[in-house]
Amino acid sequence: QLQLVESGEGLVQPGGSLRLSCAVSGVPLDYYTIGWFRRAPGKEREGVSCITTDHNTYYVDSVKGRFTISRDNAKNTVYLQMNSLTPEDTALYYCAVADTWVLTTRAEADFRSWGQGTQVTVSS
Repeated sequence: QLQLVESGEGLVQPGGSLRLSCAVSGVPLDYYTIGWFRRAPGKEREGVSCITTDHNTYYVDSVKGRFTISRDNAKNTVYLQMNSLTPEDTALYYCAVADTWVLTTRAEADFRSWGQGTQVTVSS
C-alpha cells in the first residue's frame, strides 16, 4: 500500500533553514512525480514544488531561489531544502505522488496519497 510520511518539522527564526523529508513506501519511487504542498493558517493548500522521475523540478514563484527539491530513489525519499525562511513560509507541509507526466503542482487534483503533514514555523 502506497504511503507517504513527512518529517523534519521545526521552529526556526527568519532567515533560517530546514530540510523536510518525504519517505515513500509501498511502491518504488522511480515511477512517480512527487510534490510538496503547504497549508498556511487561514489559507488554502498551495503547491510549492515537485520533482519528476527525470529530476526535472518545478517551484512556485514565492520559493524560487530559496527552496530546493531533490530525490533519492535508492532511499525512496524526496527532500525539500528550505533556506532563507520567512514567517510567510509558516505552514503545514505535505507531500503527495502523481503520475510521471505531471510536471508542476498547479493542479492539486493530479496528486494523491497525501501524507499527514509536518509543521514548519518561522518566527523570531
